[in-house]
Amino acid sequence: MNRAYAMMMAIICLITAPIAGLVSASVAHADQPHPWQMGLQAPATEIMHQISWFEKYTLWFIVPVTLFVLALLIVVAVKFRADKNPTPSRTSHNTTIEIVWTVAPVLILFMLAIPSFNLLNAQLEIPETDMTVKATATQWQWNYEYEGSGQGEGASPVAFDSYLLKEPDRAAAGKTDIAVYPRLLAVDNEMIIPVGKTVRLLVTAAPTDVIHAFAMPAFGVKIDAVPGRLNETWFRAEREGLYYGQCSELCGKDHAYMPIAIRVVSEDKYTAWLAAAANDLPGAYKGLLASADNKTAAGVDVAANDVK
Repeated sequence: MNRAYAMMMAIICLITAPIAGLVSASVAHADQPHPWQMGLQAPATEIMHQISWFEKYTLWFIVPVTLFVLALLIVVAVKFRADKNPTPSRTSHNTTIEIVWTVAPVLILFMLAIPSFNLLNAQLEIPETDMTVKATATQWQWNYEYEGSGQGEGASPVAFDSYLLKEPDRAAAGKTDIAVYPRLLAVDNEMIIPVGKTVRLLVTAAPTDVIHAFAMPAFGVKIDAVPGRLNETWFRAEREGLYYGQCSELCGKDHAYMPIAIRVVSEDKYTAWLAAAANDLPGAYKGLLASADNKTAAGVDVAANDVK
């Protein structure tokens, strides 16, 4: 009885979880993972919109093919078992069947290839950018450098490290709200980006380090950080908010404690933060955090860490 009940509840969860995810996505920004989440995070860039569409598009092929193969297996197991079919057929080939099982997969792959190549081209073709940020991975932290942000000739650009936010440091950092700053995802210093601007992201790892990967699900970004190699990608955030990702390449014992956080703000706030960060990074973050928390209190920036 308990086993049957558990199976029934599992089926209900599988059916209702996507519906709940759609409802929650419509009322709040899914900028972080949620309990029982089965789909992708709500898109925050055009590339992620295309990825989400392509995922749904491929299901129209995957589901029928899977059901068809399952039906064939059931027919074979039932109709052609030994007691029902003691004398098996000696047919070695069938021209019609061979043509079908050759042409059908080719057509399916062709219909998958066209949108797949279009998406790949959109990801790799970097448009004219408004700014460049370099992300350098080191066990187990990220360093962000805003190229061309130095004030005055010969001035160093704004650069800082981003570590996992430790639980004892929450109060001092002003990040006590677990819903906004979830455990194992929140950091001490987020990457700050203006909304609606095209960002060129350069990704690498320290020369003596290991391979890491910069992954931001809501942006549709995932790219390796390789020592001695500079990879590049791009994104354009469509809405303000606080977005979370993680290193997605096994990089040692603290791989699970290397989160990525990007805060997307208005252009005015970004300009003010960048000017202040050149001389006083902690003060710049405190000012930005105060305004962001006021907005979050109104239910605008970051979704609660649960499914409504």
